[in-house]
Amino acid sequence: MQEIELKTAELDFRSEEAFKTLRTNIEFSGADVRAICLTSCTPNEGKSSISFELAVSFAQNGKKVLLVDADLRKSVMRERHKRGKVRFGLSNYLVGKATLEEAMCVTDVDNLYMIFSGPVPPNPAELLGNTRFKEMMENARRKFDMIIVDTPPLGSVIDTAIVSKCCDGAIIVIESGVISYRFAKRVKEQLEVTGCRILGCVLNKINMTGKGYYGKYYGKYYGSNVIKLTSNSLK
Repeated sequence: MQEIELKTAELDFRSEEAFKTLRTNIEFSGADVRAICLTSCTPNEGKSSISFELAVSFAQNGKKVLLVDADLRKSVMRERHKRGKVRFGLSNYLVGKATLEEAMCVTDVDNLYMIFSGPVPPNPAELLGNTRFKEMMENARRKFDMIIVDTPPLGSVIDTAIVSKCCDGAIIVIESGVISYRFAKRVKEQLEVTGCRILGCVLNKINMTGKGYYGKYYGKYYGSNVIKLTSNSLK
C-alpha cells in the first residue's frame, strides 16, 4: 500500500460546522448508506473539494473511510497530496496493471485512505463500467465504514451514471448563482434513470454579502465567504 501526506487546511468554525451538518444528514439517511458518489452539473463547482473535506470529516468522526477519485478524465484530486509518490491509481487497477492494495494509499489523516485516478485512459466510461470497478466497491464495503466517490460532472459526461449503480446514494453539488434550476433538474433526472437514490444537494459558493435571502440572513449569522450545505433534494 502506498503512503502519502496530504495537503490539509484547518477549516474555520463556520465551514467545519457546515461539513458536520452534511455528514450528519448523510448518517441519518440510513445505516445502509455506506457508499456515496458526488457529482455536479459542470466543472469547477467545487465537488472534489467537498468530497475531500467530507471524507476527512467522516474520518475525524471515527469512521474508516475510503475516498475514490473516479474522475478519470480531468482529476484535480491528485493535487491533494504533497509528499509520497503515487505510482498506481484507479485506472491502473481497472486495466489490471495493479491490485487494489497497490492502488490504495494510506494517508497521514487517521482512518482516511485514498485511491487517486491514475493515468488518463482513452476509454474512461468503459473502464468504470467493467466488472473490476464493481468488484472494487464490493471489496471496499467489507473493509471500510464509508466509501466516498468523486465523479465527473454528470452534465458533461455519463461516467457518474455508471458509477452510481455501485453506490447507495448520490449527492449533487450546485454552484449558487451559476447553475440554472432547469439544468440541475435535468442532471437529477439523469441520476434517477440509473435507480440511484439521490440523498440531496450541496449548494456551494454562496455570496453571503448579496441582497438576497441567503445574503441577508446567513451573511449576518455566519459572515462572508462560507459555503452553505443542504441535504434537500430538487423537486
